[in-house]
Amino acid sequence: MKKICSLICLLLASAAVFGQQEKWIPLFDGKTTAGWHTYGKKGVGRSWAVDEQSFHLLPTGLDGYQTRDGGDLVTDEEFTNFELTLEWKISKGGNSGIIFYVHEAPQYKETWNTGIETQVLDIVSNEDSKSFKHDIADIYDLIPGTSHPGKPYGEWNKVRIKSDQGKLDIFLNDVLVIHTVLWDDHWRSLIAQSKFKDMPGFGTFKKGRIALQDHGAEVWYRHIMLRKL
Repeated sequence: MKKICSLICLLLASAAVFGQQEKWIPLFDGKTTAGWHTYGKKGVGRSWAVDEQSFHLLPTGLDGYQTRDGGDLVTDEEFTNFELTLEWKISKGGNSGIIFYVHEAPQYKETWNTGIETQVLDIVSNEDSKSFKHDIADIYDLIPGTSHPGKPYGEWNKVRIKSDQGKLDIFLNDVLVIHTVLWDDHWRSLIAQSKFKDMPGFGTFKKGRIALQDHGAEVWYRHIMLRKL
């Protein structure tokens, strides 16, 4: 009887692990832009290419601070509680960002009018790497990371973002750099002291799209996986 119980327990544990693994879904198939579009548009800007199983932004000229015929990529689907993993690399001096809880609506012209950004940049050459709350993996203009274990331009960095019931953890290269709570009084006070203070929708939405930012620099994103919590 004990052997039978042990076998049943083992099978149940294996099923639980397998089920947990099955929850991870690819947001990017490594071949096409399926599941994504340019913010505020139906398709994907031509400056976004898919090569070497990566989204690759190729800046051919600027339109304001962004690439001509580029724009921020956003998921077609919206997410509430989730865990997201991906890898990115940036060009020399480059700047980009991973933005989440983006609410796409005509009154919001930019993804960052509503969404929360974790900073992507070249830690060697970009001036924001020397700016408080604007460094790599910081919650842009709101919360500095406890450390900045980034790799230089041209090398892949790994990011994991876990947002569950308002509790937010961000890991850079397997190091926990942000641990905070969203949408409480402290969060609202941080917004009130930031560049977003006059954006009434910023940081308020509890469901939204995930965005990869076009900040006018060449950047790559790959291995984009998510599980719903």
